[in-house]
Amino acid sequence: MRVAAIDCGTNSIRLLIADVADGKITDIARRMEIVRLGEGVDRTGRLSDAALARTKKALQVYAAEVAELGIDRVRMCATSASRDASNAADFRTMVRGVLGLDPEVITGDEEARLSFAGAVAGLAAEPPFLIFDIGGGSTEFVTGADGVEHAISMDIGCVRMTERHLHSDPPTAAEIAAATRDITEAVDTALAAVPGRDANTLVGLAGTVTTVTALAQGLPSYDPARIHHARVSREAVAKLTDELLAMTTAERLALPVMHPGRADVIGGGALILKIIMERSGQDAVIASEHDILDGIAFSLA
Repeated sequence: MRVAAIDCGTNSIRLLIADVADGKITDIARRMEIVRLGEGVDRTGRLSDAALARTKKALQVYAAEVAELGIDRVRMCATSASRDASNAADFRTMVRGVLGLDPEVITGDEEARLSFAGAVAGLAAEPPFLIFDIGGGSTEFVTGADGVEHAISMDIGCVRMTERHLHSDPPTAAEIAAATRDITEAVDTALAAVPGRDANTLVGLAGTVTTVTALAQGLPSYDPARIHHARVSREAVAKLTDELLAMTTAERLALPVMHPGRADVIGGGALILKIIMERSGQDAVIASEHDILDGIAFSLA
């Protein structure tokens, strides 16, 4: 079965077109655009007209590709920003007009379950797993071995923490301290709820984790094959987080693996990653290029 999975989060919108057979995914195309749908939502409670326009433009490109490639089934899931916004109906109307179907504005629990399904496929590591997905507006925490046992979504993400706390360029010590307090409280709540400290393997998903992994490896360019299932130590994550928070956005942009749309928020994301590792007591994190997008594709089959 050929399927199209679309994941629209706070920071990015992504497309996976794949053939699914015998529990395996064969990629036909993977696309990602930074549209910052959730820009300002933490402050205003609304999706801005500019953010909706950026998202519509990217979705039009995806819809054209879906139409060309003989897709059997399509599913679009929308996450943190569209859950939080008071004008989420405007987003749904826009998607329906472009794609011809309604987006599923999924709960944090469903987001966590889809992320788990994508992350554990092909993962050779010791269960139980603690899997976390750092998004723009929220971070999902999931524990389980053969399947999801506990899941929780917390309102900490790289865009939300940057907009809420990290206002200077680079952020000040006081701003970093405020973000640290906010993140630590949320992470401790999550780890108690799932419970995450009992896991044997820590797996991190999404752009913050994969970018930090690429930096830890010193890659000359972003290489998904080198990043997928690579391990990064807690010490390396702490060092890179401090370095990223000390840089200006322009200095982060100069890093060869940095996506231009991630440079202004990667410090906040790395801080979330660092604190998750500290508070969970894990010595290393495994980065996964397979995440909620793959989970959506599996759900269609």
